Amino acid sequence: MSIIIMILLLSFLILVHEAGHFLCAKALGFKVSKFGFGLPIGPTLWSKKIGDVEVLVHACLLGGYVGFPDDEKDSGIQIPEEDKFINYPVWKRMIVISAGVVANIIIAILLVMFTAAVWGKLPSGNYKIFVNNIVASKTASIWNSGLQKGDRILKINGSDITNTYAITLFAKNSAENDGKINSDFAQQNLKKLRQLNPDLPVEEVIPAKTVIKLPQKQDEPAITIGKEALKGYTIYKNEEISVSGEQAKIRDNIKAEDNSYISEGNITLKDVANALSDGIKPVNLTVLRDGKEIDLKPIYPNKKGLMGIEMEARQELIKTKNPVAIIKGSLSYLWEQSYMLVYGLWQLFTGKIPVKELHGIVVIAKIGGDVIQNSGIFSGLLLTAMISLDLALVNFLPIPALDGGHFMFLLIEKLRGKPLNQETIDKISNIFFLLLIILMILIVFNDIYALVMHKL
Repeated sequence: MSIIIMILLLSFLILVHEAGHFLCAKALGFKVSKFGFGLPIGPTLWSKKIGDVEVLVHACLLGGYVGFPDDEKDSGIQIPEEDKFINYPVWKRMIVISAGVVANIIIAILLVMFTAAVWGKLPSGNYKIFVNNIVASKTASIWNSGLQKGDRILKINGSDITNTYAITLFAKNSAENDGKINSDFAQQNLKKLRQLNPDLPVEEVIPAKTVIKLPQKQDEPAITIGKEALKGYTIYKNEEISVSGEQAKIRDNIKAEDNSYISEGNITLKDVANALSDGIKPVNLTVLRDGKEIDLKPIYPNKKGLMGIEMEARQELIKTKNPVAIIKGSLSYLWEQSYMLVYGLWQLFTGKIPVKELHGIVVIAKIGGDVIQNSGIFSGLLLTAMISLDLALVNFLPIPALDGGHFMFLLIEKLRGKPLNQETIDKISNIFFLLLIILMILIVFNDIYALVMHKL
């Protein structure tokens, strides 16, 4: 039932988008021939002529369209020139093309404000993270850190913590002997090795049975992660360099108390430096306890990237009990969501988010259904508002076959003072429409694969 509700909400957003085009066109005096709810794929469930507009409901509800007389070129019916969409003033056509996007933005604002007014609160997107329990083995470093049950985790390595994902990200990328090393730290270790072993070459193989003096082994530098990655806006990429298999073998053979290592005749001083540089990374926690901020001793995650903390996340809510709070809270929420959507789209176009991470209607319906089932209808409405913003943003990209592409062609026409060749526009739009269909197929494949493999 929750998934069905989410599908109906998505259908509603598409209907709102197309209604924006339709109502604006009628208001500006355009001749509209069809209003279709759903995509014309499969059977038509219902159709009726209302005035001079044919209204249709198709079986595939996840779509919609507004038809103009120009779209019926092959019907054989003579169309009066004044009724054609292309013969209306450019500024009017630009408004009609933009109306669907505007409708989606308006409905997003209304959904958020309705939720704020009726629910009396809005999620801030931030969580207070508390330590429920320490579940590490008794030999783990966490027991010496000073961490206690009930502590609120404020910072890790100097970065503000507002969700459990950020803590997991720090822990997993600070795993013991993870095969990744900081290049500057490796250079420091190489410099120390050269000072202790001035007669040994740096990159040439050291003869077998040669004793290599070792500096005192030190912790790796604590990692830093940008706030966008900590919030999940972008995928964190570990830029450290990887150690080789031989270097990992050296690392495993060197104990913390060793002050020398005997060459087997197949390693260089640089290999030893890299091996010394792959060890334990500190996770430095700042917690709030009894109203005071406390910096704890370092915690060292194990080889699986686990610290041994059982956490509780309490969402910080924006109270919206009066009209001023409703407006202010809604605008703050919408700004945060819009920033996230724009940033995510930028990450996608710059290749920082791979295409395999793209998901569509199947996953949206599944996640939306889970949100409604677990968090209630108001959370579902907020998700719907965010999807509506996303529809508006994506639809207005200057890509042929999307509203933004049509708007771009009209803008060029306005600047040139004469229309572009319609046949050329149609060819370009058809190519991009085909590319969009291929992308949709790929996204549906991603959705099904993610669900089958239980990745969501």
